[in-house]
Amino acid sequence: MRILIIEDEPGIAGFLKEGLEEEYFAVDVASDGRKGVELALTSDYDLLLVDWMIPGISGIEVCRRLRKEDVETPVIFLTAKDTIEDVVFGLDAGANDYIRKPFEFEELLARIRVQLRRRGSEGGPLAAGLLSVDPATHEARYGSTGLALTPKEFALLEFLLRNKGKVCTRSRIIEHVWDMHFDSDTSVIDVYINFLRKKLDAAGCRNLIQTIRGVGYIIREEAAEGA
Repeated sequence: MRILIIEDEPGIAGFLKEGLEEEYFAVDVASDGRKGVELALTSDYDLLLVDWMIPGISGIEVCRRLRKEDVETPVIFLTAKDTIEDVVFGLDAGANDYIRKPFEFEELLARIRVQLRRRGSEGGPLAAGLLSVDPATHEARYGSTGLALTPKEFALLEFLLRNKGKVCTRSRIIEHVWDMHFDSDTSVIDVYINFLRKKLDAAGCRNLIQTIRGVGYIIREEAAEGA
């Protein structure tokens, strides 16, 4: 999953980025409101963490502009404001949640997961045929056979399963799984797809990940049922 942090304090932004990456999120950071809006409008994010008081334009205005452009990505405000009037003001601007500074990272992580569940981006185990992947425990199984996947292999398989039935383009894969832009070398995707296929084949799950030549990869339910 890909998160955008809009925060001008380098220490806070770095702390959040490091913590979220340890939880297998891909993370971008914008240090002012205008850059944050630009990134949110041109890239595909699953959630935005927005500081209320940021240079350029405020977090409130960031949220308003994105909602005006029909961007429905969940927004969590990071704020030192603590009156009920401020909370209502932020939520009315289009935010989905808020967390008061200072905060515990575990609480923020819980709030992020709530928003992702509501959006349908995170929930219980993901499945295709006999293949099951549980993002909460980072466990993958094919039938009764456990799959020993590296963190990046797991993230790639999870992303493909979350988009089951849809073609995952190379640009989306490289941005969501590797946190890089499409002008980077995407041959790493082919390497990890090969790693995944070998491990799935060894467990008896064959032909699950299909190549759409010149575009990307797809997992189809009918292919999974016959895998």
